[in-house]
Amino acid sequence: MTYAVFVDGQEGTTGLRIHEYLAARQDVEVLRIDADKRKDPAERARLLNAADVAFLCLPDAASREAAAMISNPRTCLIDASTAHRTVPGWAFGLPELCKSQREAIRTAKRIANPGCHASAFILALRPLVDAGLLAPEALVSATSITGYSGGGKGMIGEYEAGGNTKLLSPRPYALGLAHKHLPEMMAHTGLKTAPVFMPIVGNFYKGLAVTVPLHLSQLRAGTQAEQVQQALAAHYEGERFIRVMPLRDADTLAEGFFDVQGCNDTNRVDLFVFGSETQILVMARLDNLGKGASGAAVQAMNVHLGLEESLGLV
Repeated sequence: MTYAVFVDGQEGTTGLRIHEYLAARQDVEVLRIDADKRKDPAERARLLNAADVAFLCLPDAASREAAAMISNPRTCLIDASTAHRTVPGWAFGLPELCKSQREAIRTAKRIANPGCHASAFILALRPLVDAGLLAPEALVSATSITGYSGGGKGMIGEYEAGGNTKLLSPRPYALGLAHKHLPEMMAHTGLKTAPVFMPIVGNFYKGLAVTVPLHLSQLRAGTQAEQVQQALAAHYEGERFIRVMPLRDADTLAEGFFDVQGCNDTNRVDLFVFGSETQILVMARLDNLGKGASGAAVQAMNVHLGLEESLGLV
């Protein structure tokens, strides 16, 4: 069977990468909009309603506008914006979230693609909350370092133009403590309070790692680093795209530095636990353009259509 797929916002970073994923597939017919009609509401509506699956790679307001254009009950929307990630009636497009999530994605016609920072944070902490090791009331913080492609075409152009020495060093941002991923980070971990979240953009194209530092005293009494790593391993047992690394991963410790780009060009997430007698670091690594954006969207499409989940992904 061949599925008609339309990417609304096909010229953006996420849209272009989705096209790359779909280009080699024989089961997909990609519907394209003429360059001079990209802002024509009637033409966009026609293509959205002609698609079995439509990806929205648009700013939030434009995604809401596009969603309102759908009149075909068969069209499944997968929205890569922030607009619908905590909206009732939209399935969260993270199949590994919990045991029931794949069925939610399969049956939904509205799927919200997770944010890149949020995916890493949620995958690192949701198992600890579900296992009762971390209380929903816990107050946590997180740091995320990401490549500049996460900022879209404008930031990519700024970095690749060269000449601005300020871009040579890492740049913390979202200093107003109101990052747009915070609502989904709370909603899909079960945490009752938003984490203190510090994202940092670095002078490299792609790759992302979220680090959550915890005192063992914040966890269920008696919990050690071993139980944290085991909870992650149990939660993700059998998952194609989640790799839980050994406790205090020897290769990482031998190198002395963490490789933020170690999952680049894959749809994989690597989870790490490093610990002492009193503290732990829980770390999640992914490609911010892969599992953090376009790869996750294609994975959600595969799940929704009942196809092999890894089709077209690595």
